Amino acid sequence: MPQPPTLDDIRVAAKRIDGAVIRTPMLVSRTLSEIIGAEVWLKFENLQFTAAYKERGALNKLLQLTPDERARGVIAASAGNHAQAVAYHGKRLGIPVTIVMPEATPTIKVTQTEGHGATVLLYGTMFDDAYARARELEAECGYVFVHPFDDPAIIAGAGTLGIEMLADAPDLDTIVVPIGGGGLMSGISTAARALKPGIELIGVEAELYPGMKCAIDGAARPVGGDTLAEGIAVKKPGELTSRILKDLLDDIVLVAERDIERSVAMLVGIEKTVVEGAGAAGLAAMIADPNRYAGKRVATVLCGGNIDTHLLANVLVRDLVRQGRIARLRVAVQDQPGALALITQKVFEAGANIIEVNHSRIFTALPAKDTIIEVECEARDPAAIDDVVRRLEEAGFRVERASLD
Repeated sequence: MPQPPTLDDIRVAAKRIDGAVIRTPMLVSRTLSEIIGAEVWLKFENLQFTAAYKERGALNKLLQLTPDERARGVIAASAGNHAQAVAYHGKRLGIPVTIVMPEATPTIKVTQTEGHGATVLLYGTMFDDAYARARELEAECGYVFVHPFDDPAIIAGAGTLGIEMLADAPDLDTIVVPIGGGGLMSGISTAARALKPGIELIGVEAELYPGMKCAIDGAARPVGGDTLAEGIAVKKPGELTSRILKDLLDDIVLVAERDIERSVAMLVGIEKTVVEGAGAAGLAAMIADPNRYAGKRVATVLCGGNIDTHLLANVLVRDLVRQGRIARLRVAVQDQPGALALITQKVFEAGANIIEVNHSRIFTALPAKDTIIEVECEARDPAAIDDVVRRLEEAGFRVERASLD
């Protein structure tokens, strides 16, 4: 079993990759600080060239390959960000790169990886399937396998983030970091615990993928499902990372899909920055349990920004629904001239805007002379939507509101 990297290894990695990766900004978010009741710091790793922190570990690993290993080429398995990092820096260094990705990987991650010159193979439904296939090809073709997280060089590269974070904010009380396979948090925890032994270290996993929490506390929990945070959707974390985090972490918390969605939307709306689901998991933990962080100086890493634009649009609109600014109203009416005109008049009077209208005359339990008119409308605030409903009911309509939950 390989040995965990030390702080010295991480410092050497920092020098090795210096100038080839961006030293990303780490800034206080005044608005998020007010919302959570803490001093909230954000490390903007989504501003790396490939939009994710993975470049740090990938480059640190590639730079240590022998000439023979470089000539043979490398292979990796990844849901996207590690793939782009290996592909980009492999091309820079003249190393042939093959990447195996799960079939459900967002299109943007596949095309960007291919754009960096890598050969991409789509295989299996989850990371674990792609990983198994990549290891088979490693043996068959003589490639060098570049592990996405369970490798001391990868962990040391990720650990350079811990050095930068504490250099920029030495008074931090808590660091909250998303966990998939565990490489990012292993590196940051190693650096942070060595530089500031008393700091609180909290890992975050998607509720549907509690692999590291299960590995550390020995509990059996269901693992699997469709998560917005596909970058941390790992069923089985690394053996090395599990050992490191069992020794160094204070806690691992699980976050619900709703909180991940909300955090992605908040980062767009408040910080004007695009972050994928996995990258927003740290903020999601704070949003879900603000009392835990109240009064503290707490930092998280926005570790990736590669989210499909259509998916991002869905998340943003769904957030408006949850805020009460967009609503779908099912209005029961007599199917006669003037009914729709009266509905639109009441929506107008409340100062709301109609986005979409749909009649349902057949698939309804109402009498044959009646119909359901679905009205999707948008307003400046929830009170205006409530006013729409009140005006419709006062006009004699029966109104039901659709819900996401």
